[in-house]
Amino acid sequence: MDLGGVLLGVPAPATRPPAWTIDVATERADLAAYRRLRRDVFVVEQGLFGGTARGGTDHDDADDDERTVVLLARAAGGELLGGVRLHCATGADLGWWRGGRLAVVRPARGGAGHGAGHGAGHGAGIGSALVRAACAFAEQAGVLRFEATVQAAGEPAFQRLGWRSVRPCTVAGKPHVLMRWPIDRLARQAAATKAPLGALLGGLRPGGAGFVGDDGAPVPGSDLVAACDAIVPSLVERDPEWAGWCGVLVNANDLAAMGADPVGLLDAVGARDASFAARVLSGLRAAATAYRLPILGGHTQFGVPAALTVTALGRSARPVPAGGGQAGHAVSLTADLGGTWRRGHTGRQWDSTTSRGADELAAMTGFVARTAPAAAKDVSMAGLVGTLGMLAEASGCGAVLDVAAVPRPDSAGVADWLSCFPGFAMLTADAPGRGVADAGCATSKVCGALTTGAGVALRWPDGELTEGVPGTVTGLGPAGEVE
Repeated sequence: MDLGGVLLGVPAPATRPPAWTIDVATERADLAAYRRLRRDVFVVEQGLFGGTARGGTDHDDADDDERTVVLLARAAGGELLGGVRLHCATGADLGWWRGGRLAVVRPARGGAGHGAGHGAGHGAGIGSALVRAACAFAEQAGVLRFEATVQAAGEPAFQRLGWRSVRPCTVAGKPHVLMRWPIDRLARQAAATKAPLGALLGGLRPGGAGFVGDDGAPVPGSDLVAACDAIVPSLVERDPEWAGWCGVLVNANDLAAMGADPVGLLDAVGARDASFAARVLSGLRAAATAYRLPILGGHTQFGVPAALTVTALGRSARPVPAGGGQAGHAVSLTADLGGTWRRGHTGRQWDSTTSRGADELAAMTGFVARTAPAAAKDVSMAGLVGTLGMLAEASGCGAVLDVAAVPRPDSAGVADWLSCFPGFAMLTADAPGRGVADAGCATSKVCGALTTGAGVALRWPDGELTEGVPGTVTGLGPAGEVE
């Protein structure tokens, strides 16, 4: 259709309907048809699961799990062409799912053969499309580990689709290969938020020896600790009161991670007019009162794009570095699990602090000073996994995080919790068994360890390790020894 037709309002020509579509099965009849197809392929045709002579069935517990998802491919007329199943691998959903029972009707198959429902139907593109759709659905659902057992003959086809072979295995008495879809959500987040720092700050050594890249910087010749954070301009524009609160929150957490007692704040506010500035400052004022961090001064400018930067000062005779850990140290997470997702920021920003009183906030922000761990770092925009990677990098180590051991709110999925900005969450590393001080309403739990090497691995309940962050996060390197 040409531009003239668009401007004149001429109806668009009829478009050719797709040859087939893929959707989530929601009707009981659709699920029944898919299960009949599965039985025809795996039990009748391939003789798996005991075969027809022994009354075999490929039905299992995953079919009875209400969390299980089935994707169906249908022809334009509604005829079933194939389907695939996705299901949770654990009782509590930790973000570990499996794909399987991939089956395609005989007329729609190509020459790649079948894989016990895991490698079937790559001809005509239907099998491949179902696999791709399953991967996309899993990632959208917050899955961090997605696997399938594929018949050996189907391994090359899955590799062409980007899957990685893990190891041989046996399913229903037939050789298979355990394969894994690479999910790099956490690595991409860490890279996007922190990877440029090493090159940008080269030669500056921010924080000084022993504190390079730390949450705050000890001021030479004094017991002062300084921290500074800028709030993302789009957040200031969209939610000015919350941005003001966060300006205090992030700095209070930075001081807390260093074990510093708060002294006061300086702020710089940019706003289009006085009315907008008042909204930012109202959030800043409320948080300053809640955290007992007085605003000592600052700067306000009108007629400019929305902006907010806050600097905090605290005192500590012996600041706690992020780089004080060593291989073998236990890693603990202390986090406030109260609250909920901030409105408009579901899955990205957790708000527990606006509902806390001053004494509760003081109990949490003072626990690092009372614990005096070897290393500490507050969870930042890099998320829990990216922040652990920064602590490990500063300590010249790698790290392992036990996914099932991470304390998290009931209403937060694992992937979101490992990648969000929480209201209060602090990572500490120390000798095994040493523990941490009471943190009031926050929950503390050992959930990992520092290791030799670099990066962060995720450890799952079956002992398997998958990649969280593949290497160093910031490129700033080890913080060195405290002088």
